[in-house]
Amino acid sequence: MIGRIVAALLLAPCSLLAQAAAAHDSTRTVTWGAFVDAYYAWDANRPGPGNFDRAFTTQPARQDEFNVNLAFVEVKLAGARTRGRLALQAGTSVQSNYAGEPRTGSVSGPDLARHVQEAVVGVRAAQALWVDAGIYLSHIGQESWISRDDPTYTRSLIAEYSPYYETGMKATWAASAKLTVQLHLLNGWQNIAESNRAKALGLRLDYAASPHLTVGYANFLGNEAPDTAPVRTRVFNEAYLAWSAGPLGVWLTVDHGLQGRGPASGTSSWYGGAAIARVRLSPTVALAGRLERYADPDGVIIAAGTAGAFVANGASVGVDVDAGGGALWRTELRGYRASHAVFPLRGGAGSSREDAFVVSSLALTF
Repeated sequence: MIGRIVAALLLAPCSLLAQAAAAHDSTRTVTWGAFVDAYYAWDANRPGPGNFDRAFTTQPARQDEFNVNLAFVEVKLAGARTRGRLALQAGTSVQSNYAGEPRTGSVSGPDLARHVQEAVVGVRAAQALWVDAGIYLSHIGQESWISRDDPTYTRSLIAEYSPYYETGMKATWAASAKLTVQLHLLNGWQNIAESNRAKALGLRLDYAASPHLTVGYANFLGNEAPDTAPVRTRVFNEAYLAWSAGPLGVWLTVDHGLQGRGPASGTSSWYGGAAIARVRLSPTVALAGRLERYADPDGVIIAAGTAGAFVANGASVGVDVDAGGGALWRTELRGYRASHAVFPLRGGAGSSREDAFVVSSLALTF
């Protein structure tokens, strides 16, 4: 009897709080979804045998095998005062992208962290202001981590080498009907576990100049050195433009980064850019093309090995077919030419200044 009374006293407040919350926000809706992206890629340099990993891209991460690029399940909550998303994932792009997740202590590292695409909760702090916290998709870039949402199937080098995910808090303010402002307090540059005692800052501005044109800016400011090393502050800036009219869409993005080398030893820099165009030929068929460049002469972001710094140009062309019922078939041909021999050849037999691959993907949104 006493146990039942104690249980009732403990559960009653929880029940009352739940009822009050439901009454306070009756607009909350929960939706479930899933996505699977299967692919086959063939690389002209044919890395392997015994190693089918591709260099410098997370998508496609493997060549000459059928595999899953990205699969996830999600649940989303939307309400007048609260919102959130939980998405769990797997795939070769996940293994590749989260391989650098820090191991600091016994309860960190990529083993579990890579399976959490997003775990974010948000509350509405004011009429035009939301505050969110947790693990969430990055505020940097126009290209999404989820392949179906991108104008090209593979992602540009500037997208591959800037954060896809972040951990921290963000405030999103709809300053006007045209301007949206985001402020971020983050653990660091694409990491869930902390790698040092410092925190990083981020900003994003999106301005809808017209119904057809959006321009924006994003940045990152933080120390990316471990606590045992001298401070190396990273300053990253990005400007972008998206234009659409009828069946045609154009995306332009330019990145520039600076990072200190240490006390009294100067500053390293890197830059990149991508121009993407996509045209819909019919309700079910679209063509996409891209030109890009990425230059990291000091190897701050891309460690190209002993072959030399990573400085490369690239181009791609792809065709997308909407197969109906949530299915999307995408095929892309992409090539690079670098200033140094940075692309590995078959069986580790040296390297090449050039690389090319073709990839075909069949994806389904549930």
